[in-house]
Amino acid sequence: MNIWIAVGATAVGCYAVKLIGLLVPAGVLERPVVRRLAALLPVALLAALTAQQTFADGRMLVLDAKAAGLAAAAVALMLRAPFLVVVAAAVVVTAGLRALTG
Repeated sequence: MNIWIAVGATAVGCYAVKLIGLLVPAGVLERPVVRRLAALLPVALLAALTAQQTFADGRMLVLDAKAAGLAAAAVALMLRAPFLVVVAAAVVVTAGLRALTG
Protein backbone atom coordinates (compact mmCIF):
# COMPACT_ATOMS: atom_id res chain seq x y z
CA MET A 1 0.00 0.00 0.00
CA ASN A 2 2.92 2.36 0.65
CA ILE A 3 3.87 2.25 -3.03
CA TRP A 4 0.45 3.63 -4.02
CA ILE A 5 0.82 6.47 -1.55
CA ALA A 6 4.16 7.32 -3.16
CA VAL A 7 2.66 7.11 -6.66
CA GLY A 8 -0.25 9.33 -5.62
CA ALA A 9 2.00 11.86 -3.91
CA THR A 10 4.27 11.99 -6.95
CA ALA A 11 1.31 12.54 -9.28
CA VAL A 12 -0.06 15.32 -7.10
CA GLY A 13 3.39 16.88 -6.82
CA CYS A 14 3.91 16.83 -10.61
CA TYR A 15 0.51 18.40 -11.17
CA ALA A 16 1.24 21.08 -8.56
CA VAL A 17 4.59 21.96 -10.17
CA LYS A 18 2.93 22.23 -13.58
CA LEU A 19 0.14 24.39 -12.14
CA ILE A 20 2.62 26.69 -10.40
CA GLY A 21 4.50 27.06 -13.70
CA LEU A 22 1.30 28.11 -15.45
CA LEU A 23 0.46 30.63 -12.73
CA VAL A 24 3.79 32.50 -12.95
CA PRO A 25 3.18 35.98 -14.43
CA ALA A 26 4.61 36.58 -17.92
CA GLY A 27 6.63 39.55 -16.64
CA VAL A 28 8.66 37.29 -14.38
CA LEU A 29 9.47 34.95 -17.27
CA GLU A 30 10.77 37.81 -19.43
CA ARG A 31 13.51 38.86 -16.98
CA PRO A 32 17.04 38.28 -18.35
CA VAL A 33 18.16 36.28 -15.33
CA VAL A 34 15.18 33.94 -15.60
CA ARG A 35 15.69 33.49 -19.35
CA ARG A 36 19.38 32.71 -18.85
CA LEU A 37 18.58 30.24 -16.07
CA ALA A 38 15.91 28.58 -18.19
CA ALA A 39 18.44 28.15 -21.00
CA LEU A 40 21.21 26.74 -18.78
CA LEU A 41 19.23 24.56 -16.39
CA PRO A 42 18.47 21.69 -18.81
CA VAL A 43 22.14 21.47 -19.79
CA ALA A 44 23.23 21.36 -16.16
CA LEU A 45 20.65 18.71 -15.29
CA LEU A 46 21.62 16.56 -18.28
CA ALA A 47 25.32 16.87 -17.38
CA ALA A 48 24.59 15.85 -13.78
CA LEU A 49 22.50 12.89 -14.92
CA THR A 50 25.23 11.80 -17.35
CA ALA A 51 27.89 12.02 -14.64
CA GLN A 52 25.77 10.12 -12.15
CA GLN A 53 24.92 7.35 -14.61
CA THR A 54 28.53 7.09 -15.82
CA PHE A 55 30.54 7.24 -12.61
CA ALA A 56 28.19 5.95 -9.89
CA ASP A 57 27.11 2.45 -9.01
CA GLY A 58 24.83 2.67 -6.03
CA ARG A 59 26.95 4.41 -3.41
CA MET A 60 30.31 3.66 -5.02
CA LEU A 61 32.35 5.63 -7.52
CA VAL A 62 33.30 3.47 -10.52
CA LEU A 63 35.55 3.94 -13.52
CA ASP A 64 34.60 1.44 -16.21
CA ALA A 65 33.77 1.15 -19.91
CA LYS A 66 31.05 3.80 -19.65
CA ALA A 67 33.65 6.38 -18.65
CA ALA A 68 35.78 5.45 -21.67
CA GLY A 69 32.73 5.79 -23.91
CA LEU A 70 32.01 9.20 -22.46
CA ALA A 71 35.62 10.21 -23.07
CA ALA A 72 35.36 9.03 -26.68
CA ALA A 73 32.20 11.09 -27.12
CA ALA A 74 33.94 14.13 -25.64
CA VAL A 75 36.84 13.73 -28.08
CA ALA A 76 34.41 13.40 -30.98
CA LEU A 77 32.64 16.55 -29.82
CA MET A 78 35.92 18.45 -29.63
CA LEU A 79 36.62 17.36 -33.20
CA ARG A 80 33.21 18.79 -34.13
CA ALA A 81 31.84 15.45 -35.31
CA PRO A 82 28.11 15.15 -36.16
CA PHE A 83 25.84 13.97 -33.36
CA LEU A 84 25.40 10.45 -34.75
CA VAL A 85 29.18 10.03 -35.01
CA VAL A 86 29.53 11.16 -31.38
CA VAL A 87 26.96 8.59 -30.25
CA ALA A 88 28.51 5.88 -32.44
CA ALA A 89 31.98 6.57 -31.02
CA ALA A 90 30.69 6.26 -27.47
CA VAL A 91 28.84 3.04 -28.27
CA VAL A 92 31.75 1.41 -30.11
CA VAL A 93 34.29 2.26 -27.40
CA THR A 94 32.00 1.15 -24.57
CA ALA A 95 31.00 -2.09 -26.30
CA GLY A 96 34.57 -2.81 -27.30
CA LEU A 97 35.90 -2.40 -23.77
CA ARG A 98 33.10 -4.50 -22.33
CA ALA A 99 33.85 -7.23 -24.86
CA LEU A 100 37.55 -7.14 -23.99
CA THR A 101 37.06 -7.18 -20.23
CA GLY A 102 34.29 -9.76 -20.32
